[in-house]
Amino acid sequence: MYRIPFDRVNWTTSSFLIGTALIALIGLPIYLLKFGIDWFQFGMFFFYLVATMMSITVGYHRLFSHLSFKAKLPVRLFTLIFGACAFENACLDWASDHRRHHKHVDHDEDPYDISKGFMWAHIGWLMFKLNPEPPMDNVNDLRKDKLVMWQHKYVHWIGFFVGIVIPSALGYGWNYFNGMDPWIGALGGFLIAGVARIVVAQHCTFFINSLCHTVGRQPYSSSHSARDSAVMAFLTFGEGYHNYHHEFQHDYRNGVKPWQWDPSKWTIWTLSKLGLVEGLRRVPDSRILLAEMREARLRAEQHLIQLRENSPNHGSAQRVSDAVHEMVEKLTANYHELEKAVTDRVTVSRESLQEWQNETRRTMREIRRMVSAFPA
Repeated sequence: MYRIPFDRVNWTTSSFLIGTALIALIGLPIYLLKFGIDWFQFGMFFFYLVATMMSITVGYHRLFSHLSFKAKLPVRLFTLIFGACAFENACLDWASDHRRHHKHVDHDEDPYDISKGFMWAHIGWLMFKLNPEPPMDNVNDLRKDKLVMWQHKYVHWIGFFVGIVIPSALGYGWNYFNGMDPWIGALGGFLIAGVARIVVAQHCTFFINSLCHTVGRQPYSSSHSARDSAVMAFLTFGEGYHNYHHEFQHDYRNGVKPWQWDPSKWTIWTLSKLGLVEGLRRVPDSRILLAEMREARLRAEQHLIQLRENSPNHGSAQRVSDAVHEMVEKLTANYHELEKAVTDRVTVSRESLQEWQNETRRTMREIRRMVSAFPA
């Protein structure tokens, strides 16, 4: 476990993270047991959670950090206001940390480097001061955005008023107009749509830095720790397809396959049809398949080495080894063929790409089947 000197504790951030968690874990159950929850309080929680999470993933992440698309004023303003309600710092700071993470992933300069431990990547990097503090020299483009700088100046006031005061006031008003104790309604708004929602939204975001670098598949690259996880995609509004994202960080999509859960991608696409966003950046299908084939080829070569090491003198193993070697050669040939087409900017039909992809998957399944017949 990565050890941090006690004198580097960030007391303000640590107190907020621990305090809100304790209020949610202790205060919320007591409130629910004593007063219950009505549809209005639940509706506020749901709205604020979706608005906050979508503002982080669509706004802070894909729009401002990666410049995956361009957005008009209503979208930028909404995501900056409700992004502040997540209490994950200002967009400018968030984007600076995230850009540094992509540039130095899994190394010391990575703010939430997973190699320093799961808890460091999840929350420790926030609770302890980085030493030395990294310079914010990678967000000069965002410094020119007056709206981003306005949010940077008033982020805590925006978060407090919109994310805490308004739900408390709405809870008060709802109970008042329905003949119930308004202060109980205010307390419910504070606890449910305020504090509990903040804790849930924050830890779902933190899971991207921790679990998405620990659990899941690596279909596009094993050169870094990022992983794809359908479960995490559900919890993070599509951000769980993290292996893809680290390979193609400027794509406005994370769940690139049609069946993958990525409501942020669908939201951005819908906003583009409404004329509120434009310039959606997406990686060509040929480049995506090329990454999949490259990783499949590397895994096939590893399987071949494993097979030869486990049964070097076994006659049947040698025959299987030769068969696997032939398949690896076929994968390699297909990879180089597609690579040349991409390099030469030859247009490859979607049908051809699908055929390449299906053949790669069939080959990998066959290789795994053969290798599993000779376990270590």
